[in-house]
This record gives sequence, structure tokens and C-alpha cells, in this order.
Amino acid sequence: MTPERFRQALPAKGVLCGVDPGTKTIGLAFCDQDWRIAGPDMVVRRTKQVADLAAVRARLNARGAKALIVGLPLNMDGTPGPSAQRSRALARTMEGAFDLPVLLWDETLTSVAAEDAMRAAGVPRAKWPEKIDAHAAAIMLQGALNWFARDA
Repeated sequence: MTPERFRQALPAKGVLCGVDPGTKTIGLAFCDQDWRIAGPDMVVRRTKQVADLAAVRARLNARGAKALIVGLPLNMDGTPGPSAQRSRALARTMEGAFDLPVLLWDETLTSVAAEDAMRAAGVPRAKWPEKIDAHAAAIMLQGALNWFARDA
């Protein structure tokens, strides 16, 4: 789905969920009802797909999310690699499981930006593994929100 079609499929307001899919964790972030600011929420430790989806569903329901924006990790030259294929597969699975609009969004360098932000905020390095993917999801989601605002 293109960003334009995704935007048209959304209600005028509502919480959106950013998803940073990794091999060991899934980072979740949410934005406010007016799509102005995104913030990190939680990290789901991956086990089995059914359990992973149940944990994500519980957060989506608790936060009242209207759509998902799933991070698409691209290589530095913009080409997709194996991680991008896994993200696309997860996005398709989530779209079917949650019956919500799903958009794939470039997440290149979001983990680096999240590390920089946590370092600047004084978050102890020992806490990074439990927080980094949620922060990366927030950075990615904020990028999408900024694009929507520019296009509004």
C-alpha cells in the first residue's frame, strides 16, 4: 500500500502504532490521536508467532490503535535484504490478524538514532536492550507522522 492510499484509508484522527520488527523482539510505539508526536511504548520478546501476535494485539486494543506502520529495514543503498523480506511477511501477517491498515515505512538508521537519543538522555547502556526497539519504532513512526503532516 502506498503512503497516500494508507492515509486515505485512515479515519481523520486516531492512535497509530509503529512496529519495529526484529528477530528477537518487536518494538512498539504509539502516537497521539492527532498524529503529532510518537513515543516508545514497549518491547515484545519474540517466542512463537501466536504468542507474539497476542501480545501485540493486547497493546493495540489497550491503546485503541487504528492502523500499524511497520518498519522496513533497507540496506544503505535503499535495496531490500533478508530483513526487509521478514518485515514484509510480518506486515502481511499483522494485516490479516488484526484487520487494520498496515503501511511499510523505511526504518533505516532508526536504531542508531535511538541509541544516540538514549545515550544523550543518560539511559544506562545495560537498559538499552529492553528499550531500543520501542525507541526505534517511535523514531520511525514520527518520520511517517511528519510525512503525513507535510502532505496534509
